[in-house]
Amino acid sequence: MRMPTWSKFVMSSMAFGLTLQFPYSYACIMNVTSPGMNTAPAHLGHRPSLDRLREFLEVTRAGSISEAARRLGLPRATLSRRIASLEADLGVRLLLRRTTRLALTRPGEELLKRAQRVVVDGDAAWEAVRRLDDIPRGLLRVSVTGPHFLRLFTSFLRDFPEVILEVQSTTRHVDLLAEGVDVAVRIGPIKDQDLIARQVYSDRLIVVASPEYLGRAGRPVRAMDLTRHDCIVGFSGEWAPSARWPRWNGGTVPVAGRFSANEIEHIRQAAIEGIGCALIASAVVAEDIGKGRLVPILEDAVGAELPVSLVYADREFIDPKVREFVDRAARVIAREMPRPLGRGGRRASHDSG
Repeated sequence: MRMPTWSKFVMSSMAFGLTLQFPYSYACIMNVTSPGMNTAPAHLGHRPSLDRLREFLEVTRAGSISEAARRLGLPRATLSRRIASLEADLGVRLLLRRTTRLALTRPGEELLKRAQRVVVDGDAAWEAVRRLDDIPRGLLRVSVTGPHFLRLFTSFLRDFPEVILEVQSTTRHVDLLAEGVDVAVRIGPIKDQDLIARQVYSDRLIVVASPEYLGRAGRPVRAMDLTRHDCIVGFSGEWAPSARWPRWNGGTVPVAGRFSANEIEHIRQAAIEGIGCALIASAVVAEDIGKGRLVPILEDAVGAELPVSLVYADREFIDPKVREFVDRAARVIAREMPRPLGRGGRRASHDSG
């Protein structure tokens, strides 16, 4: 008889007098097997444990068994043997050993997609029991943008000695579930409905250029002057490499240039190097403006409010270390982030366009 797509894994805790249920899709995982293979193992021992699935996910994130073993604190040979055992239990090859980086087979891609939610649900169930003492502990992965958080990290580690903190500094939008990130600083609107977002700061988009570029090309004095300037255009996978920049009066101005990028740091550095004008968060370039590497322009004409939020996965049980970190980070960011540049808090809309 075929197993239901989502079976229920029931964990009973007699010590605490409670029963926790969470969806544990072993049936879904076993569907990665090849046609003709037995998709229902003879006993539960052949089904991958949460630890094996977690190790498989770490290998896919790291791109190599050696790097994954380092992150997990395991000998490389041990992790390699466990991955081979997982493949043997499932009866399929999950990874292709390439020269520089591992690649997923089609069954590997299917297992990756399904295992992510299984591990999240399993961790949530265990955490529900551990939360009874409510002490932050274990690995906390955080993704941030900018250099403003070091004191937050050090004070958090001092106050919670059982927490291990792993920080990823990047300007891209990380996929929290796929990359195993617990908390991220997100700049701009939050589109992912599976995340809890807590707005902690309001920045502004401003236009900047280097003194060298302005000396060569002249300083724009009206929003529409940007149509005659080289502009550094930011884009993501959802945007084409062209843009209309927002104006404070509610309209937009079309811009174009010879350089486009989807990383904020590339845009910032290109502006410093004199490639053109850039629209960028004021907090990202506050130090550059203070040191004269960049100059704000069209402060009352072009720009927009830019929310800064802390985001984390929407789960039934919030890990104590996530909850404590978000609460503390919200206070620190609100207190220590640079004051937004540009309009000085004014909302005038007297752009002469």
